[in-house]
Amino acid sequence: MLETSARLLRLLGLLQAHRHWSGTELAERLAVSSRTVRRDVDRLRLLGYPIEATGGVGGGYRLGVGGSLPPLLLDDEEAVAVAVGLRTAAGGAVTGIAETSVRALAKLDQVLPSRLRRQVATLNSAVVTMPALGPTVDASLLAAVAASVRDRERLRFDYVAHDGSSGVRDVEPYRLVTSGRRWYLFGWDTARSDWRTFRADRMSLRVPAGPRFTPRPLPADDLAHYLTVATTTSPHRYQAVLTMYGSAREVADEVPPTLGTVEPVDDGRCTLRIGSDSLDQLAVWVAAFGFEFDVREPPELVEHLRTLTARLQRAAWPSRDGHRNRLPG
Repeated sequence: MLETSARLLRLLGLLQAHRHWSGTELAERLAVSSRTVRRDVDRLRLLGYPIEATGGVGGGYRLGVGGSLPPLLLDDEEAVAVAVGLRTAAGGAVTGIAETSVRALAKLDQVLPSRLRRQVATLNSAVVTMPALGPTVDASLLAAVAASVRDRERLRFDYVAHDGSSGVRDVEPYRLVTSGRRWYLFGWDTARSDWRTFRADRMSLRVPAGPRFTPRPLPADDLAHYLTVATTTSPHRYQAVLTMYGSAREVADEVPPTLGTVEPVDDGRCTLRIGSDSLDQLAVWVAAFGFEFDVREPPELVEHLRTLTARLQRAAWPSRDGHRNRLPG
């Protein structure tokens, strides 16, 4: 016997393919009892599909008006999840995703039953997607990288690094990673014999792809945490580790995941790992988060905080003669 969801799709397909079916004919096609057919028809009606039934000799089932579109079995939560996903994608970092999302939402509206269509339309009319600027990545590149991950084929591509230098990379691809508005390739750099993370919008694939490879063990069980550190801290000149006097949840509310990683210590403390190429930037960030903190590393940040504090004091309390007070630093 077919699983219930698959059987419901098959039943809808039969009703769309033929104007009228008797209960016996449907039961024979689906290899179920007439009682099961009646229950399945009731399930489809609950989902909003207009199925009409007639009794007596020559009776049976048919789709009513609005029931000739392709079947889409989504409950309320699933329909809302799809609509939210498409709306979110409209502000994403994939080239042309906004237009594609609008077309997909229009198709979704056509195939949903009326009850769910109203819920999705209500959500769409209430949501505003803020435009986001920045580089985007082609969907075709993401598809090609994903295929190489699936097929275990090495990738060859031109890459522009963070410092502006460029070169050809040969990489065993393992994961596509999305974080905020950025897409990354995580893989094993064969020339450097190490794990590396590459921004997808800085990649230009070369054809043909490289040979197949045998997968190696991943560098961490918690790959999400590993990649967060790799993309927010490791690439930078200064890598700060701080004890923040606030719960991990409170600090995480102030620190975007694209900026740093937060690890709980206890109910009132957590560890923040954050990186930057500028000590000024690091100092301003950690001071602006709104928590007391201790700097565990690097020592250069402690000295720079003293210098910045003196600078702020001179700005806040100038001397009466209009000249700045000469404080240390």
